[in-house]
Amino acid sequence: MYHLIRTCGEARRGEFSTPRGTIQMPAFMNVATAGAIKGAVSALDLKNLKCQVQLCNTYHLHLRPGDEVIRQLGGLHRFTRWDGPILTDSGGFQVFSLAKLRNIAEEGVTFASHIDGHKIFMGPEESMQIQSNLASTIAMAFDECVQNPASYDYARASCARTVRWLKRSKRELERLNQKPGTLNPQQMLFGINQGSTYEDLRIDCMKQIRDLDLDGYAIGGLAVGEGREEMYRIIEAVVPEMPQDKPRYLMGVGTPENVLEAIRRGVDLFDCVMPTRNARHGHVFTWQGRRNLFNAKYKLDESPLDSVCTCPVCRNFSRAYIHHLFKSGEMLAMRLCVMHNIYFYNSFFEKIRDSLENGTFEQFCRDHLEILNRRI
Repeated sequence: MYHLIRTCGEARRGEFSTPRGTIQMPAFMNVATAGAIKGAVSALDLKNLKCQVQLCNTYHLHLRPGDEVIRQLGGLHRFTRWDGPILTDSGGFQVFSLAKLRNIAEEGVTFASHIDGHKIFMGPEESMQIQSNLASTIAMAFDECVQNPASYDYARASCARTVRWLKRSKRELERLNQKPGTLNPQQMLFGINQGSTYEDLRIDCMKQIRDLDLDGYAIGGLAVGEGREEMYRIIEAVVPEMPQDKPRYLMGVGTPENVLEAIRRGVDLFDCVMPTRNARHGHVFTWQGRRNLFNAKYKLDESPLDSVCTCPVCRNFSRAYIHHLFKSGEMLAMRLCVMHNIYFYNSFFEKIRDSLENGTFEQFCRDHLEILNRRI
């Protein structure tokens, strides 16, 4: 259940109650694709990094170790030791982005595994069955994610198929939730809005899927080739058609600028691998701007990564030490920077929520947008 606490223009401060706890929104989901944050960070670390939600991926976990294996081991929460909410992506994006050979039919998609090339079939029912085995808190409906730009005719046909697949996803998850022995009979379902960069298709799709009374709604198929202004234009077209009493999730989007602009337009929930991927390459976010720890100027710098950050890394280690670790090829360099960026992003969202509560969100944007994008 979503509870709206306060608005600031179109921006929303809310809470989303799940069987695994309440998510304070706007919120950032930390991406643990295969059940772990890349960079040697565990679920136990996440508890100290202000994390609220973990996102895992259906496609990858289906391939390794296998969703039936995870089911036998008690589901994702028991498997990973993360006890908060978990959202599982349906696998649709990976099917359409990683599989070099695929065949799309009304039933679903036949594709070749990116690991060993063996053929796999996945449709709405299969995706829901896999996610039920994973026992995540929130399951995403199976959809087709088209690349931008896409032709209008293809986008229209794809969008219609996504709506049909959503209806099948809903029916199958309802069946699975009532099935004896289901690990999580309270599993929730989010539907995904598609339609490429065509406003009329996006609006029509949203009108159709909102009538299904789902637990939440996502905007998919953005940040996949279109410019940022096009992305903002589509968000502005779709959000007014989204239910007021349900979470609004923008999939795969996460730069500070994109986050603030999307929240300004009414979005509640985000995920992105960018903060942790950048960290593994020595790029960290700070309240003074972005740092590249490979730079020689940090060789003798005994300051923390961020002078105002209270994360475990900034309390204990210097820029000079982490610079040395990267130059030496030590895995600890990645781990420390990933931990810092996770903490920074969750603190960033914490400050956003505070600014929404006290009515200073626009001032917060003006104060921080340019700084957070600046390279030091």
